[in-house]
Amino acid sequence: MMPNNQVRPDINPYRFATALVLQRLRWDLKPQSWKSRRRLRACRGCFAGQKAVIVCNGPSLLKSNLSLLTGVFSFGLNKINLLFNTSDFRPSCVVAVNPFVIEQNCDFFKATEIPLYLNSDALGLIGSRANVTYVHTTMQKKFALDCSMSVFVGNTVSFVAMQLAYHLGFSRVALIGCDHDYAHKGVPNQAAAAKGKDVNHFSPDYFTNGVTWQFPDLLASEMAYTLAKDVFAADGRQIFNATVGGKLTVFPRLTLEEYLAMP
Repeated sequence: MMPNNQVRPDINPYRFATALVLQRLRWDLKPQSWKSRRRLRACRGCFAGQKAVIVCNGPSLLKSNLSLLTGVFSFGLNKINLLFNTSDFRPSCVVAVNPFVIEQNCDFFKATEIPLYLNSDALGLIGSRANVTYVHTTMQKKFALDCSMSVFVGNTVSFVAMQLAYHLGFSRVALIGCDHDYAHKGVPNQAAAAKGKDVNHFSPDYFTNGVTWQFPDLLASEMAYTLAKDVFAADGRQIFNATVGGKLTVFPRLTLEEYLAMP
């Protein structure tokens, strides 16, 4: 017998393709779709030759000297705003695509003036705002060289940030706070209620008090990271890991100071 959660036993490319097309059409029928696409097209390559930092949300982020990022373009991720009460650091933009994260952090997203890149599914929750650019996400396992149509989530918001960094033209990108390690183990991508203080992120209040989160898929994330590394390298660009510690080995390691000192 088929498992109860398996609806169909076959792989039907027509059904899959139809679902993709319908999902895309539903988004394209909204005026915000075209506004966001125009914004993304207008900024493509506008940071050519420059460097950027993707500020991930692992516990090690508290070990990074964020004051070094003054004047450096930075991508904050998800609930990076939980850091604002204890740090003067503010990212150049914030990227969030997970629906649970966006719903939980919607008050901040509705109030901030920091430029935001949010999943197009969040339009009904966040609405049309001058500082919000919506990105359409797809199940196609590709690295988007041009993010104005769609991006692949790759099981981690940092992969979306890498696609945006490539789209904007950055030649070098470094990760900080990307521990790539979770104390809680479970079925990858399965939703669960958060219990106790969060030890997997820089803030103990990141996922807590019963809010919904999803167990990570570290293997799928590594596959996406490898794809990003190869795409950057093919164009003469580089991604580095400047995280203090952590278990991510896909990208070459250096310190944040070393990265920022590079020409």
